[in-house]
Amino acid sequence: MTRVSEDESADDAESGTDRVPVLLVRGDREYLVEPGGEQGTDLGVLEVPEDVQSGDTIETHLGDEFQVRRLRGPDLFHHFERTGAPMVPRDIGLVIGETGIAGGDRVLDAGTGTGVLAALLARAGAEVVTYEQDAEFADVARENMALGGVADAVDVRTGDVTEEIDGLEPSSFDVMTLDTADAPTMVEHAPDLLVDGGFVAVYSPFIESTREVARTAGEVGLANVTTRETIQREMQFDERGSRPTTAPVGHTGYLTIARNE
Repeated sequence: MTRVSEDESADDAESGTDRVPVLLVRGDREYLVEPGGEQGTDLGVLEVPEDVQSGDTIETHLGDEFQVRRLRGPDLFHHFERTGAPMVPRDIGLVIGETGIAGGDRVLDAGTGTGVLAALLARAGAEVVTYEQDAEFADVARENMALGGVADAVDVRTGDVTEEIDGLEPSSFDVMTLDTADAPTMVEHAPDLLVDGGFVAVYSPFIESTREVARTAGEVGLANVTTRETIQREMQFDERGSRPTTAPVGHTGYLTIARNE
């Protein structure tokens, strides 16, 4: 997949505009361009109108057509600037489905990273406060929130959330989402920070930390503590028949859900 270069992204940032870019797609070529912008390709130059709409067709100066698409959640996973391995969309779907995150909810997120989770929760209607310890990563996450059109709904804070707990209002969050090494420490405070019936969702790549999270959740009185491995198998269809692909098993991590009651 072809993406916008770093120099082009820098030029966009210097323009000072906060317009949400659109995707220009032709086959395996995919460019992210702001309305009113210009994009050079191997098929010619694309000039994007200010009033561009999803579904439009734009031709390069050489006559090759690109389709215009509005950015959707899965596109953010591919186009956000990365500062690490983000949570994959299928796992984010599990978090939303298991916790029921919806419009009007307030979410405390720790371990912002690239910010894909925070952005998709905001696109689901939640207001998100997210903590990232690395200041440079936090800056990138803020840029990604603007790209995703959710900067007003996501408050990216630089710092260690475990050191900021005293400044957080008790019973003020509907859901806590944790993707950080100190998740067990945050789980200890879940009963104080969550509303009655609120959920905590912890994502971890390692079984050792997952076990500690589940143990802590039980000790502090959280209910319905459940841990699942997140795994998918892609199906293969050909003239011989249908079966799961023989490619490596699609394990991504462990997800622990618990409820404050």
